[in-house]
Amino acid sequence: MSAFLLTADIVVPMTPGREILTDAGVAIEGDTIVAVGPTAELVARHPGAARRHLPHHVLMPGLVNAHHHSGLLRGTAEHLPVWEWLRLHIDPMHRVLQPEDAEAAAWLCYAEGLLSGTTTVVDMWRYMDGAARAADALGNRLVTVNYVGEHPDYDYFDTLDDNERILRDWSGHDRVMPWVGLEHPFYADEAGQRRAIAMAQRYDTGLYTHCSESELDVQIFAERTGARPMIALDRLGFFDTPRTMIAHAVWLDADEIDLMSRRGVSVSHNPVSNMKLASGFAPVAELLAAGVAVGLGTDGEKENNNLDMFEEMKVASLMGKLRSMDAAAMDSWQVLEMATTGGARAIRQEHRLGSLETGKQADVVAVRTDTPRMTPLIPSGAYANIHHNLVHAVRGGDVDLTMVAGHIVVDGGELRSADMDGIIAAARARVPELFARRSAYLDSIEEPTGLFGSPGTGSSR
Repeated sequence: MSAFLLTADIVVPMTPGREILTDAGVAIEGDTIVAVGPTAELVARHPGAARRHLPHHVLMPGLVNAHHHSGLLRGTAEHLPVWEWLRLHIDPMHRVLQPEDAEAAAWLCYAEGLLSGTTTVVDMWRYMDGAARAADALGNRLVTVNYVGEHPDYDYFDTLDDNERILRDWSGHDRVMPWVGLEHPFYADEAGQRRAIAMAQRYDTGLYTHCSESELDVQIFAERTGARPMIALDRLGFFDTPRTMIAHAVWLDADEIDLMSRRGVSVSHNPVSNMKLASGFAPVAELLAAGVAVGLGTDGEKENNNLDMFEEMKVASLMGKLRSMDAAAMDSWQVLEMATTGGARAIRQEHRLGSLETGKQADVVAVRTDTPRMTPLIPSGAYANIHHNLVHAVRGGDVDLTMVAGHIVVDGGELRSADMDGIIAAARARVPELFARRSAYLDSIEEPTGLFGSPGTGSSR
């Protein structure tokens, strides 16, 4: 198999040395990176190889969106705290969601991610057969996390039977990686919790859930278990799976962080969502200092309004500075690592993803540098600013090329693996009936029930 050379003015490979290469690139054979280095060396090592040079670009690894929900509610569920937002908008939507709605949303959201440099997305969503089909066709990587409610009060969600079907049917796919999902630990009764844990163990995969997103989590865990959430989850056996990942993890104390570090639990930090829903400031610096694998996530289209991981990086950095009142906190390299190598580590794919290194998958993003946002452009020296610009200046629209597993799926800033106009049209066509069904449901009840069945405190995502 002959190599293909992708070269550019600058390469940020996200290796441990945090080096920045100039006039460099990657050599790719099939879906794998076989060399990274100066252009002259790559050309000498691979004479006659096809080459594409991208002047005025920086190459970097594809971004890992570690927490995401597909959906069609963008801009329609605004200005409410998290549990009211869930109770009035999100839970009623789940009660009336149809498989065609879910699949149209997945196509839309994965395409948006690819256009802005996200090559891997962890999607907790419904009817995941359609989501997997969308990822298979579009070309992105997908960690499927079924939105499971295994409890009599939540029988309108996916079930563990649905989740197990995905584990069976999509096992071994090169880009679709099925996990076990629980919307929240208490969305399963004791038997459901035990089965979810056993499924993750039997299929040697991950267990993923929301937890400690708001102070209400801490209160309810205390009432039900007499312990803080992470301590209780450990006692319940959630951390006995091959890998456990917690979305949000905002309200943690020092003992919980220590436990998560010792037990290898990973976290998705979702700063835009946490700000929009007034959930709080996650202790990211403490988690990183303890060695916890922390990825970065946009959360869904409804709790973020866009799926731009570059914007998420900027907000993560700024939130970290404000939380600690320290302008040096959450520096640019730390945040870049969360969006690439940290996300890969959080989903236990660091051996394949997250950096441009020999032997890893050829997931590569090219970002334009001939823009006002990238000016000045200083690759080295005391004022080197490439990493700062990538975090604080670049936006997803500056992505010009996205490659996944050696296949170019975005080129010239346009989706090449599917018809973007058709994807948008299909999503828009589903919205009127979805909203009509939700309105009819709300008109049929006296009051939406709340978290864990109690009125007035919210329900599901």
